[in-house]
Amino acid sequence: MVDGVSDNPAIPMHLATVDADQWPSIAVVPTGRLLGLRARRAEAQFASACSRAELDLDPEGAPDLVVDQAEVFERIVVNGWIGLAEGFMAGEWRTETPEDLVHVLHRLIATGYSPKTQLNQGARFSGGEVPPELVEKFSGDGMSAFAGHFATGVPTMERVSVPSHSPGAGRGKEPKNYFVSETNYSAPLETEKLDLGDAQARSVGMLLDAAVVRPGTHLAELPSSGGAVAIGAAARRATVDSVVTDPAVVHALRERLTLGGAEDAVHISVVDNLPRDMSRRKARYDAVVSAEHLETMPAAMQGHYFALIDGLLARSGRAALQTVVSTGKMNPAAEAALESLRAYVWPGLNYQTVEQIRKTVDTRSGLRVIAETHAPAHLELSLKHQRTMFQSQLREAAADGFDSVYRRLWMWQLALREALAREGMLDVVQLTLTHRHRRGVR
Repeated sequence: MVDGVSDNPAIPMHLATVDADQWPSIAVVPTGRLLGLRARRAEAQFASACSRAELDLDPEGAPDLVVDQAEVFERIVVNGWIGLAEGFMAGEWRTETPEDLVHVLHRLIATGYSPKTQLNQGARFSGGEVPPELVEKFSGDGMSAFAGHFATGVPTMERVSVPSHSPGAGRGKEPKNYFVSETNYSAPLETEKLDLGDAQARSVGMLLDAAVVRPGTHLAELPSSGGAVAIGAAARRATVDSVVTDPAVVHALRERLTLGGAEDAVHISVVDNLPRDMSRRKARYDAVVSAEHLETMPAAMQGHYFALIDGLLARSGRAALQTVVSTGKMNPAAEAALESLRAYVWPGLNYQTVEQIRKTVDTRSGLRVIAETHAPAHLELSLKHQRTMFQSQLREAAADGFDSVYRRLWMWQLALREALAREGMLDVVQLTLTHRHRRGVR
């Protein structure tokens, strides 16, 4: 993935180095009937939105953002927030610092900037799982893309009653409600980006504890989260089946397992379709673990995923999943902004609320959520540290072949999700699941 060079004189100078094969929608400026007039209107609407958000656009002062190329407004006309993201990826507008980018996105979303955006459109770019070489540039442990739980966050636990959506609820012996152990983590004290690795290790430890992973446990990681979970389970003398959906990540995963001393305890399987291909297996696992994969699945696939876990999990086993969820506070601007991530990073991105996930578990499987943790401030801080880590590794990312458009894309996605977390729209949770009927007990 390297910068391409175009010799087409019709292409604006600022797009001359964009690889048109890799980034077809970035490499060209949109055209269309009356587009110039509509772009001027979009520019005025953007300026008005920035004014409401108290964002300074004056290049003579201390602007929060600078528009270098007016073509970004033509992109906004064509596709709203996706166009705004494409303009950033094309270098048509910028902020002085990455922290300013988070601030700009946060304020625009909080004040409801919502240009017309095509919702749930087909993906323009998808490379499967995040390339390991890219994960190395923004992770704390060199292998994990998921959020961490920082040591100074204080947990507070309570049992809460939630409605059951399982078939037969409220009839016979199936109660209308059941209890969930809910743990809320307070905001951590001041941390540095170097604390991210320890926080990610704590997330792994929490998942393995929730799944009761110990010597002799047969664990399935569905799918692999880069190696940390498998290495952590192997350190507990468990046997691990680690599933990957992209053959391109296998080599890096094997290297990490070898360095972690876990290669003999971990078996790697490559599947094309996770729910379909794994459902054919006859194996039963004592534990199933996943770290931030559920939210990349469309709602229908999430149902199949929980049915898969139901079929693979031994009767007395436990599943533990970490996932990023919606808090239910998403506004139309946030929903539209997320389309930029579906267009270029995760086509099936689907932030459900915990309540929606519980309903899917109840209706599509024989499982039940028995415990959940919430740590929204830890998600925001994790994303902040990932962003600063990536910023410090931009030259290394370029040396690994990630071109300037890709680097801006990754900065965009980290900043956007951090902005949503800052506004209280996203949370990171860990869910513990068991079979509803364990040894005859409901």
